[in-house]
Amino acid sequence: TLDLALALAAAAAVGHLAARRVERGLYLGELGIDARIRDVPGGFAAAEVARREGASPLVAPPRTAAEAALAPGLEIRVAERLRDLVAALTGGTPLSKPAPSQKEPSRAPRFELLNAIRGQGAAKRALAVAAAGGHPLLFFGPPGTGKSLLARALVELLPPPSLDDRVELTRVRSAAGAWPAELVSQRPFRAPHHTTSFAGLIGGGSPVRPGEITLAHRGVLFLDELPEFKRDVLECLRQPLETGEVVVARAMRHARFPARFHLVGAMNSCPCGYLGHPTRACRCGPRRVEAYRARLSGPLLDRFDLRIEVPPLASEAWSRAINGVQLDESIAMRDAVARARERARARGQAVENAELNASALDRVAPIDGDSRRLLERLAERQALSLRGIAGLRRVARSIADLEDEGDPGSPPLAVHYQEAAALRTEV
Repeated sequence: TLDLALALAAAAAVGHLAARRVERGLYLGELGIDARIRDVPGGFAAAEVARREGASPLVAPPRTAAEAALAPGLEIRVAERLRDLVAALTGGTPLSKPAPSQKEPSRAPRFELLNAIRGQGAAKRALAVAAAGGHPLLFFGPPGTGKSLLARALVELLPPPSLDDRVELTRVRSAAGAWPAELVSQRPFRAPHHTTSFAGLIGGGSPVRPGEITLAHRGVLFLDELPEFKRDVLECLRQPLETGEVVVARAMRHARFPARFHLVGAMNSCPCGYLGHPTRACRCGPRRVEAYRARLSGPLLDRFDLRIEVPPLASEAWSRAINGVQLDESIAMRDAVARARERARARGQAVENAELNASALDRVAPIDGDSRRLLERLAERQALSLRGIAGLRRVARSIADLEDEGDPGSPPLAVHYQEAAALRTEV
């Protein structure tokens, strides 16, 4: 990345060009032995730094310059050969500007995944609640019941990213070394394998690079076969889930990455997968089942506000559901999610319901006498921690928003708390 800047500094040092001509610019590129300037990652991120620090112009090879041009308010120039750049700096032919991107993001809703889901009404309801409020969601049940398909369908229910979100997504892709070539228009969906290392999931390496939780920023992070992940890797999810960012420390360097993602996990009920299956016998003994579930710590499970069993469909139920979710139902679900998020904004809420802290939760979801008594009974019956009670209240707030009734600031009703408890099944 610094090749071009070092070459210009050397040229100025030996008198080939005046130092004042390069001292305020930002020069990006890898220099080949043929003096061609090659593209490097991070053009968008570099452009934002240049704008903040008042550096101008930013000079880079074509693809890096095109990426940098996505950041507004900055002079960008393209250089493909070192001699052309030196000539421009010494009064020769000026460098050209990068070509503007012509591609616009598609706004047409697509529901290929959502339409493919057969039955599973409770799971689809949980998807809508998770999309409305940003709640962590865990599916569990036998193999082949649609857990992975449900997780992938969550992206289809989320609204298109705002302009600010697209800038953030582009910045993340740029920092990871990808080449967006335009502002990213789709929310990411990341599904790392359960053998993923700590650095792969959280971030790290040398040089420090963002992990999967950052690549899933403003999108969905799906962890299939959740108990198969290394426990120490999973435990590191707890802090990003609370703060929306991760700090990676390596040797003398610290890097801070955004990590505000929709977490979806999936797991079987036992190692063989068939515990409680209506037609197939489980081959696992009680100790194996207990050891399998113990791979997930209580504090991590407590952060899943929604936990839904996805059972196998009986043959007659499958026959009734053969057409899956119709397009009009898919559109209705997505519209309900959009309205729920709009109600949150109408309350002056700047974060998703899942991110509400204690004081904000008391403001947007106050508890009256009847609701308090119901919450006490639910907390006792489900042995909820204080975090679990707060999660129940946040989910009830999202359910109330989905119902789209009354004033956006009206507190959740008892029926909303009851549904929130029903969507928090014991694993």
